[in-house]
Amino acid sequence: MSLQFLTAEESAAVDAALLTTPEKFLTRLTLSTAKLLVYIAKDLGTSVEALTNEQIIAWFEADSKRKQIEGVNASVLKWDAKDLRDVQGEA
Repeated sequence: MSLQFLTAEESAAVDAALLTTPEKFLTRLTLSTAKLLVYIAKDLGTSVEALTNEQIIAWFEADSKRKQIEGVNASVLKWDAKDLRDVQGEA
């Protein structure tokens, strides 16, 4: 399942808000994070309120591993890291 972080309408609403550029960035990040937390909670069969830091970290690790093994299209988060040395603990 793919996740759309911000719709065109939501982005336009943020653009129209009387906010500074950094505030608009933080607003977009917050709206996207809220959607991602709902997705993670549903994926784990729990509520957003019940999510723990450990569950969120484990979910990100699983999504990252899925991306490394099956490719970026298999993961929920579609960014493509070109250099994964940091994930493997290399300098």
